[in-house]
Amino acid sequence: MNFAVKVVNQRGNRMLNICDVELVGRTVRKSDLEVNITKSYYGDRVIDEKEAESLLRTSSIINMVGKKTIDLSIKLGIGSTKGVKEIEGVPFLIVFKF
Repeated sequence: MNFAVKVVNQRGNRMLNICDVELVGRTVRKSDLEVNITKSYYGDRVIDEKEAESLLRTSSIINMVGKKTIDLSIKLGIGSTKGVKEIEGVPFLIVFKF
């Protein structure tokens, strides 16, 4: 299983943008809301599940998109189904760990 990621380190915090690799380049809409899942935001590189687990565990702010990504975060005890929102069937979740 592969994931697309972009990591931003700033002021002692690591922000992880991570999504299911097949979602990069997709645009989803709900009413007047449009979300572009762009390569520049999510797709600096493609990683495997082991590296994704490591990044999920060590990041302070995590912006997640996609069923596989969110399922992995829930399995690791990082994410919760309570915070998941969906647009066109694509789940989104943001986690802050401070």
